[in-house]
Amino acid sequence: MIEYKGITIYTNEEVYEPAEDTFLFAENLELSRRDEVLEIGTGTGLIAICASQNSRKVIATDINKAAISCALKNVVTNHAYNVELREGNLFEPVHEEKFDVVLFNTPYLPTAKDEKLEENINAAFDGGPDGRDTIDAFLDGVKDVLKKEGRIQMVQSSLADNDKTIQRLKALGFQAEISASSKCFFEEIVVITGKLI
Repeated sequence: MIEYKGITIYTNEEVYEPAEDTFLFAENLELSRRDEVLEIGTGTGLIAICASQNSRKVIATDINKAAISCALKNVVTNHAYNVELREGNLFEPVHEEKFDVVLFNTPYLPTAKDEKLEENINAAFDGGPDGRDTIDAFLDGVKDVLKKEGRIQMVQSSLADNDKTIQRLKALGFQAEISASSKCFFEEIVVITGKLI
């Protein structure tokens, strides 16, 4: 169990435990009270709970069944009643809904075949050979779930080519920039914020 700014989070060995990237994200969320928010890959639910305190509604998804159970426990514990949880990959659980903001702490670690884990938690960090597999799939579909002038905030690492993500966002019609960063060991963790223009 961890405590973060008055939020109690129960952890689970099958679920990515909040770490430096999670806290960087939590401290740099840009939300308003009217926002309807989608969070992809909620894990323990910490970001969804933080987002729920400053937005109208949060739908939080995860591909990992254990993460949904863990997040549900944390949503209830913290009385975050404007959070709805759905199981599924990326945008699969979203049915023609549109959001003001989409949040995603991406699985960004370059991962070779022999580094993959059998457990469900693999999906939380495995970004494929160059760290971009899930990032690129996310970018391919994110405009379809955004309202006009919608925004995204995503976390990734310099190991997965931050510039490439920003260039892709600009090509998709976003104004995009690194809005926060933190040096960790051999990489830089960043929050990339994009606004449709």
